[in-house]
Amino acid sequence: MNDNSSEFGAFLAGFVIGGLVGAAVALILAPQSGSDTRSQIAGKSHDLREAGGRRMHQARESTDAYIHGLGDTTSDSNSQTQQQARIILDSGRKQANELDENGDGAPEGDADANTGA
Repeated sequence: MNDNSSEFGAFLAGFVIGGLVGAAVALILAPQSGSDTRSQIAGKSHDLREAGGRRMHQARESTDAYIHGLGDTTSDSNSQTQQQARIILDSGRKQANELDENGDGAPEGDADANTGA
């Protein structure tokens, strides 16, 4: 058990010494002061915020244009469908009128015509 505690003590001492050496090296080799670093971080965050705002604005414009185009396409499709429905209905009415005129068709409510009596 004594070996385990001495190994842990050696590990802990190495960890603390390594942390202190790393902190000292970081302070010695730092390229600029803390206030300069904070200023640089603030400037970069401002630039990123502006870039994000521009991208969001572009995305909104793109989405609005897409939705507007989709509305136009839907309206055009609706108009085409209505025109095709009118053509089909007119054709059906014309055929029904021709059958009535030729005497080939009977009204649906006429029971005698449907039974052949």
